[in-house]
Amino acid sequence: MEALHFFNETQNSLVKPNEVTLVALIGACANLGALSHGIWAHFYVLKYSIKLNYYVGTALIDMFSKCGCLGLAYQLFDQLPERDILCYNAMIGGFAIHGYGYRALKLYEQMKFQGLVPDDVTFIVTMCACSHVGLVDEGCKIFESINEDYGKEPKLEHYGCLIDLLGRAGRVQEAEEKLREMPMKPNAILWRSLLGAARVYGHLEVGEVALKQLLELEPETSGNYVLLSNMYASIDRWEDVKKVRKLMKDHGINKMPGSSLVEVNGAMHEFLIGDRTHPWTREIHLKLEEVGRRLQQYGHKPRTKEVLFDIDEEEKEDAPTYHSERLAIAFALIASDSTAPIRIIKNLRVCSDCHESTKLISVIYGREIIVRDRNRFHHFKSGTCSCLDYW
Repeated sequence: MEALHFFNETQNSLVKPNEVTLVALIGACANLGALSHGIWAHFYVLKYSIKLNYYVGTALIDMFSKCGCLGLAYQLFDQLPERDILCYNAMIGGFAIHGYGYRALKLYEQMKFQGLVPDDVTFIVTMCACSHVGLVDEGCKIFESINEDYGKEPKLEHYGCLIDLLGRAGRVQEAEEKLREMPMKPNAILWRSLLGAARVYGHLEVGEVALKQLLELEPETSGNYVLLSNMYASIDRWEDVKKVRKLMKDHGINKMPGSSLVEVNGAMHEFLIGDRTHPWTREIHLKLEEVGRRLQQYGHKPRTKEVLFDIDEEEKEDAPTYHSERLAIAFALIASDSTAPIRIIKNLRVCSDCHESTKLISVIYGREIIVRDRNRFHHFKSGTCSCLDYW
């Protein structure tokens, strides 16, 4: 956020940012999802005829992609007079996080046709694109090509993509086998990916093995405990949930709070789960009550399996209502232009109840809602999501 304060000061001062400053500021906009500031940066480039070279062009492509404007990102990519591997990586990565696996693969092939040789990042973003839409065979072929076609040894990050690819597709045991066969020691990211897949597909034994490894590598990371706890909760093993919670308490570990950023009228607003600190708190909670009533009218029944604690069913139904993205959506419904898309950046994975309710909210209020969670983008419109419920 400090970068955006500097950004605002820059706009009002006589000191004009150079290319290096612009790239840094555009990068800050990308990370925060600050679209209006990013648009100003693009306008500045055009107004002062700054050369749209590899660095500035790649930064803008990445920014528009991460702010949910994939069409603008591709339009800019298409207009670049010259494209290097960094430009292609940014655009393929944009397709990946928005769930356009086939377009990512097409661009990957186009890049090779242009005579450019894929680098380590190219393999990562293209395999991620395959992972998000279940293109398992295509992703595996890319992994194999690293050695067979380019004579390189896959790195830890490439194995991470392979484990994620197999795990998301439900091939959990195969993912575990690949992880154990790796020539290098798996890191926490790989074990966490396996744990996540085990949770989704109910492979409890694999999940327990993964957690044991994670506790050795990252004993203070709350997300590891939460994944296993949610797995136990999904099959009503509440005693095991309590054991995991006790383990967290014994280690002095607190669950990372969910937070969401939403941009309204050029200003960024942050919400935490159950937040009551916003100046519009009263209006937001009244809106949440209205949203809840309308969701019920549409037949929505809260999905409570991912609620961590063994609490009364009535309380569990209320819990997701105050998740950070629900608060952000409620505020945007009140404060933003009714025709404008709602753009939200969330630090955690969207839970299944929020995902389902946001689809309905997009119908009820006739709004397009774009959510960037920890893994990818979700475009909610007319009752559907771009991820097709695969995330």
